[in-house]
Amino acid sequence: MRIAVYIPLLLSLLAPLGARPLSERCEPRLATWLLTVSALVLGTATTISLGLLAVTGLIRLPELATLGHWSAHDAQHDDPAELSVAMIAGLLLGAAVLMAARMLWRRARTLAAAVLEAECMPTEDGLVVVEDEAPDAFAIPGLPGRVVVSTGMLRTLDETERHILLAHERAHLSAHHYAFVALAQLGAAANPLLRPLATAVSYTIERWADENAATATGDRTQVAHTVAKAALAAHHTPARAAGVGLAIFGRRGPLTAAGPVPRRVAALLAPPFGRHPVLAAATVVVLAATALSTAEAAHDLHLLLEAVGA
Repeated sequence: MRIAVYIPLLLSLLAPLGARPLSERCEPRLATWLLTVSALVLGTATTISLGLLAVTGLIRLPELATLGHWSAHDAQHDDPAELSVAMIAGLLLGAAVLMAARMLWRRARTLAAAVLEAECMPTEDGLVVVEDEAPDAFAIPGLPGRVVVSTGMLRTLDETERHILLAHERAHLSAHHYAFVALAQLGAAANPLLRPLATAVSYTIERWADENAATATGDRTQVAHTVAKAALAAHHTPARAAGVGLAIFGRRGPLTAAGPVPRRVAALLAPPFGRHPVLAAATVVVLAATALSTAEAAHDLHLLLEAVGA
C-alpha cells in the first residue's frame, strides 16, 4: 500500500497543534464546529487506516488467504508494508475500537441518566431551583432539558448576574453542547492523540455560551464579572455527577478550572473574535486531505486484493 494510508496518522500528530489557536482566536461557535468535526473525522480516518494496514497483514497468512482466494506469496511481494507494521496496526485497531465502544457505552448511560433526572424535575419554564447552600448551577439535557440552580448560587449573584447565568446555561441546552463534547471525545477515544481537540471543545462550548449571554444582556464586561464571580463561589464545592459527566457548566466543569476561567474572562473583556478565515481554511484543508487520503488508501487495498486474487 502506498503512502496515502499513513497520511491520516501523520495529520493526527499535527492536528493538536491547531487546537489552541482555534479555541483562542476564532469565533467560539465556528471553533466548536471545526474542532468537533476535526476530532471525529481524524478519529474515524485513523481507525480506517489502521484497519487497512491490518488487512494487509491478514492476507499474508496462508490460512486466511485460502479462504479469501488470495495468493499469500503475491501479497508479500506486491504490498510494500512490513508485516510487523500490519501487526502493530491490528493491535492499535483493537484498542481503538474497544476504547470507542467503551466511551459510547458510558456516554449513553450518562445521557440516559440525565434525561431521566430531567423528567423527574417538573417545571414550566425549564428552571429548577434546589435548596442547597453550596453555590451551584448546571444544565441537564432532556426532553426538554433543565437548568438547575441552587439557592446558594442565587444568593451569591444579584439580579443581573442571575439573568446572565441563566442565559449561559440555556445556551448549553439550546445549542446541544453535550453532543459536541460527546462527538469530540469519541474521536479522542479512537485516537488518544486527539485529546487536545476534545479538551478545546470543552472550552469553546463555554465560550459559546458566554457569548450568547453577552448578546442577551448587551454587556460583555458584566458577563466577564459574573463568570469570575460564579467560578470563585463554586471553586471548593464537590462536583455533581450529571453536569460534570456531560461536560456542561457545573461545580468543577470547565468554568472552575484554573486555566480556562481567566482566558474566558479575558476574551469577554476584549472585542468579539471574528471567524478567522485563515485558521478555518487550514482546518478544512486538513480535513479534505484526510478524507481524500483515506479514500485513496481504501482504493489501493482494493487494487491489491484484485492483484493477489488466486
